Amino acid sequence: MTISRLGQPNLGLGVGLRSVHFAHILEHWPKVDWFEVISENFMDSQGRPRYVLEQIAERYPIVMHGVSLSIGSTDPLNHDYLRRLKALARDVKPKWVSDHICWTGVAARNTHDLLPIPFTEETLCHVIERVRTVQDFMERPLILENPSSYVEFRGSTMSEWEFVTRLAEETKCGLLLDVNNVYVSGFNHDFDPEQFIKSIPQDRVVQFHLAGHTNYTTHLIDTHDGRVIDPVWELYPLAHRLTGGVSTLLEWDASIPPFPVLHEEVLKAKQFMKRHLPSAKTAKHVAVLTGAEKKGRSDHLGQTALPQPLHYVTADVE
Repeated sequence: MTISRLGQPNLGLGVGLRSVHFAHILEHWPKVDWFEVISENFMDSQGRPRYVLEQIAERYPIVMHGVSLSIGSTDPLNHDYLRRLKALARDVKPKWVSDHICWTGVAARNTHDLLPIPFTEETLCHVIERVRTVQDFMERPLILENPSSYVEFRGSTMSEWEFVTRLAEETKCGLLLDVNNVYVSGFNHDFDPEQFIKSIPQDRVVQFHLAGHTNYTTHLIDTHDGRVIDPVWELYPLAHRLTGGVSTLLEWDASIPPFPVLHEEVLKAKQFMKRHLPSAKTAKHVAVLTGAEKKGRSDHLGQTALPQPLHYVTADVE
């Protein structure tokens, strides 16, 4: 059964739309379920990039994913940015619009990095107010992603998953669960990624991200420059099972391979679902046993220099 979240269905398996693949897509119209676009790459773009996006949007579901909302910044919300974002959404008609739980700059300067926030009551109240403002302006729920992080704040008074949970519950926003980011941050900050996935409100999760990262032995960097590693794939069935399955997207933003390689990587999700999730017949059998149990039956069943993380510059379009 397909579960609807915030009025949105499970779109299936999608990939990020990148300019290096424009020609391939327009020529072959590949059998992809949906595409995710970086909002900033198209907000001020006309000409060929917008033409290509419009052509693709006529044939595939589109999701807009932003990297400059800076919802956690102490700067005032950028209403010019929000107006341009809303205008793009009006033209493209995406299934939803997402961004990150982070800040990207201060004093009107954009660092093009997804910077971490302290997980405190004060920060939570600040972000809640800003999310509500954005949702009112956009006239739609905002979908927010957990970013990867490389430092923590000593002043934090709660876990990241508690912060995310309370934010989602207070604002009724949706969540984009980036499984790779959970793994990366868990390694860097020594927490159990399974606890993160199990602790967030599953009914608010609208989308998953999968991606590759780089291992520097002492720390992981979210580089999006290769294939998804097995430990991340092994977390995916857990997230899928807890949510009932939501739209899944593969990110690949550096050393981007030919489109068929990218598509093949996201299709691995089907293999992991088949391997780790019960079949419909098995699930029905388990449900029967569970019902029987309620009636009283007993059934047994080395240090390296820290490199720069992935920078989200808006220079993908040509």
